[in-house]
Amino acid sequence: MFAISLKQDQYATYILSDQEAHSRIEVVPERGGIITQWRIQGQNLLYLDAERFADPKLSIRGGIPILFPICGNLPDNHYTYNGEEYALKQHGFARDLPWEVRDRETDDCAKITLSLESNEKTLAVYPFEFQLTFTYKLKGNTLTLEQRYTNQSEETMPFSTGLHPYFWSADKSQLDFEIPASQLQDQRTKEQRPFEGTFLDLTQDEIDVAFKPVTRDRASLIDRRRNLKIELHYSSDYSTLVFWTLKGKEYVCLEPWSAPRNALNSGENLITLEPGESCETLVELRVSYL
Repeated sequence: MFAISLKQDQYATYILSDQEAHSRIEVVPERGGIITQWRIQGQNLLYLDAERFADPKLSIRGGIPILFPICGNLPDNHYTYNGEEYALKQHGFARDLPWEVRDRETDDCAKITLSLESNEKTLAVYPFEFQLTFTYKLKGNTLTLEQRYTNQSEETMPFSTGLHPYFWSADKSQLDFEIPASQLQDQRTKEQRPFEGTFLDLTQDEIDVAFKPVTRDRASLIDRRRNLKIELHYSSDYSTLVFWTLKGKEYVCLEPWSAPRNALNSGENLITLEPGESCETLVELRVSYL
């Protein structure tokens, strides 16, 4: 049986549940359309910094933030389009703006659809009119994030998009990863080197690396301490996987991005939509037990 309920804390929160599978997610439209929680059989799969979440002036660390119209940061937070310079902060603005609930269904899954449209605030930093429509589906141990991007401008709209899931881990030494790439770039040192599947030293103060190009449509995280595996499946628009973590924090981030940092300046792997055109992308997270 599938259900959707609403609770009013600091923000209105929608709870989607599959009662037979004992799985549930929590979605907060007002706070960037974010999924803040995902639990299966009582186990938390996502990390959330509750103090940052409660402060609307701070970006959220936790859950699954939405990245649009850029992933990562730009040099000095600036890009140039048609000879004009614009300021755009890291990961764009979609994760900071309120989204609107468009639909809810509980027929064959628990499903909620949210939308975000351009406004005066977004046009000042990104001169395109758009509509984003995200549909979250929960069924069993699978969480599906369907995304639709529509260009409502009169000119071609370039963008990149991504998701920034914070996976909870109490013991990173018990984690293994399957990353489908042969190259990685360290964001801090800018060093690029071969990747042969042996993962990074998770005891470092910070790890921030990009794997690109990805060579297949899935990656995974294995938590030996909890005997579970989380698989990420993503559509062909996603060219890059980013891994980020900080020492002493109970999370690791494995992020599917459609383009690497600075794509609005470099043009690398940008998605472009003609006036009135739409495109759809998909990310699916599946949990299995070992």
